[in-house]
Amino acid sequence: MTDPLPPITPLPSDAAVGPRFLISDLCASLESYLPPEQVSEVYRAYLFGAEAHQGQKRRSGEPYIYHPLAVARTLGNMRMDYKCLIAAILHDVLEDTPVAKDQLALAFDSEIAELVDGVSKLSRIDFESRAEAQAASLQKMLLAMTRDIRVILIKLADRLHNMRTLGVMRAESRRRISHETLEIFAPIANRLGINSIRVELEELGFSHYWPWRHLVLERAVQKASGARQELLSTVETGIKRRLQQESIQGEVKGRCKNLYSIYRKMREKRRSFSEVVDVFGVRVTVDRVDTCYRVLGQVHNLYKPVPGRFKDYIAIPKANGYQSLHTVLFGPQGVPLEIQIRTEAMQRAAESGIAAHWMYKSGAQGAAAPANLANDWLQNLLEMQRGDGNPQDFLDNVKVDLFPDEVYVFTPKGRILTLKRAATVVDFAYAIHSDVGNTCVAGRIDRRLAALSTPLRSGQTVEIITAPGAKPNPGWLGFVVTGKARAGIRGFLKNLKAKEAEDLGRRLLGAELSVLGVDLDQLPPARMSAYLKDAGLPETAALLTDIGLGNRLPALVARRLAGGDGDTAPAVSEDAAEPHPHRFAIRGTEGMVVSFARCCRPIPGDAIAAVFSPGRGIVVHRQECRNLGSLESKRNKRLDVEWAAEPDGDFPVEIRVDIGNRRGALAVVAGVIAEQGSNIENVQSQDRDGQTSTLEFLVAVRGRKHLARIMRRLRQIPLVMRITRVSR
Repeated sequence: MTDPLPPITPLPSDAAVGPRFLISDLCASLESYLPPEQVSEVYRAYLFGAEAHQGQKRRSGEPYIYHPLAVARTLGNMRMDYKCLIAAILHDVLEDTPVAKDQLALAFDSEIAELVDGVSKLSRIDFESRAEAQAASLQKMLLAMTRDIRVILIKLADRLHNMRTLGVMRAESRRRISHETLEIFAPIANRLGINSIRVELEELGFSHYWPWRHLVLERAVQKASGARQELLSTVETGIKRRLQQESIQGEVKGRCKNLYSIYRKMREKRRSFSEVVDVFGVRVTVDRVDTCYRVLGQVHNLYKPVPGRFKDYIAIPKANGYQSLHTVLFGPQGVPLEIQIRTEAMQRAAESGIAAHWMYKSGAQGAAAPANLANDWLQNLLEMQRGDGNPQDFLDNVKVDLFPDEVYVFTPKGRILTLKRAATVVDFAYAIHSDVGNTCVAGRIDRRLAALSTPLRSGQTVEIITAPGAKPNPGWLGFVVTGKARAGIRGFLKNLKAKEAEDLGRRLLGAELSVLGVDLDQLPPARMSAYLKDAGLPETAALLTDIGLGNRLPALVARRLAGGDGDTAPAVSEDAAEPHPHRFAIRGTEGMVVSFARCCRPIPGDAIAAVFSPGRGIVVHRQECRNLGSLESKRNKRLDVEWAAEPDGDFPVEIRVDIGNRRGALAVVAGVIAEQGSNIENVQSQDRDGQTSTLEFLVAVRGRKHLARIMRRLRQIPLVMRITRVSR
């Protein structure tokens, strides 16, 4: 629930803070690092954009062209190349003017046209809701980013200027845009290591989305800063004096954590403002990495460190390439203070992230690390897209990866992998490679066998055990936490389900056609093509998959293909005649498209019937199941089935055991079940009257004979009073 909005004082926009930033100012600033011919191209892009946006104004009333100029200014401060600056000036012409992509490519070049197209939103005409359009547009932008990282840099600069001028928007729009900024764009800036943009996006988003909370926290920080200023000054002076004594050159500077970071820490860790120890701190910047560790030793000699609060992000950088030493000290009067120690190159990389790749192409130390890690993340985005093409699912998976509270684990060969906190063995397997994740069966953590759902901790060495025939389990989705693992599992299961549905559809349709004296494999191609055309399906495989998933009834399709008049529409009909008595054999190996109803838990040997369930395939019930009675009015959805001669696998069944309430009774019953070769999947115990208890077991059996053997053996236990099979 969001706070009520106080009266809005518009945040200072470019138009309100002084003289307007003009194209002449931009060109003058670009001359410091771009050759004259490239600056001229930027000016030509301005003329092109000004003409395209002629007559358009922003909600603030200023000419629209000032917005692209502001975006280009931000990127110019990041020392981006001239083609990126041109694309920034033209980033809205495809979306908001009649200019087409091919015109843009002709006026400039295809590279600039692709950059502009990558930033442009998709038309909302083809979408049912704003959320769907947003997800698809963000998916388009993120995938364009995997081809050229400058796409997201332009979008971040665009969003930054929009946030700076958000005060002119309606309250509802401010909330919506701020929420999207905090949920998507600020985390992307953080993931790419661009701290300068990330901090401002968070501050602006926080102030518009939660204005009262922002105001209260701002006042608390201002009040605390007065009390802490003297303390910070004392610590700064002490560290500077110690560095001078040791002949260490470095800059010592006090800092305050940004408000949104304080708010997130308070909310996530359920702490009050007074309990957040790193609101104020000191940053020490030196020349070399070895000097960082020398400074660490000196500050630990100067002030006592807080146990367990030291983090070495130099040896093990964060996922976005951030490097620094962090330590918390007991400062004067016992007040805890965070000290950050880093090199100048690390400071530049922390501020600019991936943009340091352009800013310091001369080879400055640390500039390549964020770029390399960003490229690794972009490759993960591509794998997520291949695993799950649905825009909303893709966006959800990306959001998971945008909030990494990391753990650092090792492969057996010593490679460090950074994973989201609470990541499991399966997440680790998918981080190595999708094929490893798809075929993993167990893991070893520090040489000890571990279940796939085991959460990992920093410093552990993890080894994955795979098997050629293994495949992902849908249950894994209940514990994996990384977007790559989630997308990989969903993608594999989606493809597997489609294959299983096609196989089941072929069996169902073949069985129905055989009753009509027609062989599916010898069906005239013209007849199948005519049906596919009427049904709007591209190929036979799609028809079979539809049948297997329960979206089309095989009896109706078979009558149409055999030359009858039954199926006159591609959708499942409610008014079709009753199915013929031919029975379909259930093997137990059909996979996800054949499921067994939990209400009655059918097992081999039971008389069974099945029901078509759109999207799921067929659901098998026992014939006496009372839930089948509610389907009598829809007889066309019923399928007469029987068990195959030799069903394969174990089938879950519930049994209820009333037993005397004695110590160890549960263990005795469980032991007997295990003796009979059955696995207990779940057990629940309920005390009835102090003298007796009811135990409900979900056990896996091979059929009715196996179940009868278990129940017969349980009745021989003296404490057992009654055993029944459960139907719900």
